[in-house]
Amino acid sequence: MAPLIKQMLFATDFSACADRAMGYALSLAGTWKADLCVVTVLELYPGMDPDYTVNKMYLDHLRAEASRQLVAVQERAKAAGQPITTRIEVGIPSQALQTVAQTIGADLLVVGTHGRTGLDHVLVGSTAERVVRVSPCPVLAVKADKGAAGAAGTPTIKRIVVPIDLSTCSLDALEYAVQFAKPLGAAITILHAMEPVAYGLDFSLSHAKEWKEQRSYLEQRLSVLSACVTAHGIRAEHVLKPGLPADSIASYVTQQGFDLMIMGTHGRRGISHVLLGSIAGAMLRHAPCPVLTVRQFNFGADHERVIPLGNS
Repeated sequence: MAPLIKQMLFATDFSACADRAMGYALSLAGTWKADLCVVTVLELYPGMDPDYTVNKMYLDHLRAEASRQLVAVQERAKAAGQPITTRIEVGIPSQALQTVAQTIGADLLVVGTHGRTGLDHVLVGSTAERVVRVSPCPVLAVKADKGAAGAAGTPTIKRIVVPIDLSTCSLDALEYAVQFAKPLGAAITILHAMEPVAYGLDFSLSHAKEWKEQRSYLEQRLSVLSACVTAHGIRAEHVLKPGLPADSIASYVTQQGFDLMIMGTHGRRGISHVLLGSIAGAMLRHAPCPVLTVRQFNFGADHERVIPLGNS
């Protein structure tokens, strides 16, 4: 079976969250013996002529500063015993990263995220969320949380939580998590948020029975999935939490102190994303641990699936 990760891409803007994200990039590249490419993007938006005198001076300044900071990145990678290649791109960060990831055939893209929330998020947006929606490979987003390991720290991933809604994309994320966890010796917690049902004034025993039957069905499905993971030699458990998905997932993960969250995302864009929202986007902003999103991943023709799809 082909390795899960052969080529990694790490995007940096040299911020504190990027420094922490690099620790994960170096550690995972070492675990998988993967090639690691480090890229930084000089922001230049459509309509701006890069050859125009003022713009050229601006880009030359950014390029010189980026080159200087990439030297420090190379030294850090060398100290960690991890060979890297570096690139400087120009354009819209999310689009540039999408192009580079496609060009080098990246299996995992690692980025830092500031985890903005509220009005700041609405006004500024999140490059990490845009990257997740367009990336051709899974994306690991890392925040520089208070009290977290800094640039010098070596991240430890021993407890992974995988929120699922039993959709195909969430089961694919669990399949990915199984392959990801094994070389790390990490345990997996499968988490399902059971949304509350809004009943009218005629709430009755029949409704209560339906709720209990639904809970029993979910417990059975989650037990099967846990057993599949355990059979693959990975410690696993499942948890069923009532409540709205984003709130209950974030609350539980915060209480339990997981090292990593792996989850699927439909990668919705445009008006669909605005109307339906994004659980993955909410986790990028609110989860206290790094979040690895799996929007699309080709496991290969010779891959023997661990996690069954559908009701099997």
